[in-house]
Amino acid sequence: MNFLEKMSPFEKRDLLLAWICLAIAFTLCVSGGLVLITNNDKISIGMLMMTFIVAVITAGLSFVLHELAHKFTAIRYGYWAEFRKNTQMLLMAIVVAVIVGIVFAAPGATLINTTGREMTKKENGIISLAGPLTNLILTIPFLFCLTGGVLLGGAASSTFTFPGFLCYLGIMGIQVNAMLAFFNMLPIGHLDGKKILHWNAMAFATLITVSFLVLYVSLRLRMFVVLLS
Repeated sequence: MNFLEKMSPFEKRDLLLAWICLAIAFTLCVSGGLVLITNNDKISIGMLMMTFIVAVITAGLSFVLHELAHKFTAIRYGYWAEFRKNTQMLLMAIVVAVIVGIVFAAPGATLINTTGREMTKKENGIISLAGPLTNLILTIPFLFCLTGGVLLGGAASSTFTFPGFLCYLGIMGIQVNAMLAFFNMLPIGHLDGKKILHWNAMAFATLITVSFLVLYVSLRLRMFVVLLS
């Protein structure tokens, strides 16, 4: 049985909706929120489409893979797990992005059914760890995109050229995944960090430190690329 066969039609639909809504919210955020409505001359249709394509590959895909990491790690432990969208949060993500230019990415969650057995702290910790760890791993292919773009001269070229697109995709991919990893590692509420800390303080400290460092570096990548131009 392949992984698609382990996903119900409802889960595939919910993941697709979350993917698209996050990409739209991210596009509106990067484009300046209400700038789209009040100052149409500040952004071109071409740049808007380019940002949406990058958002689909970075924000949308990274969130979906984060949730699928939770799902399939839970399945390995013998639990039923399935992603469910939160319609109100999906709409809020888009509205907040339009009004204030911030992405509030909580469009749903992976639900795990533990009926019939008690989930151990270790199982809960490892299932929770799978999401942020996946995001940190995803920074690697985006780093290759950025490196390739720089080597091809993307640092000094337009975003609409292939090298320029690679640079833009790489920077945004690294930043989005670093943000997802660090945000989810915060030890509050129902976030992954709290469950990981409850299981293993060393694993928590290591992962949140790495997430913070990657985030710190990622927020300065654009400046580094500009210096190369």
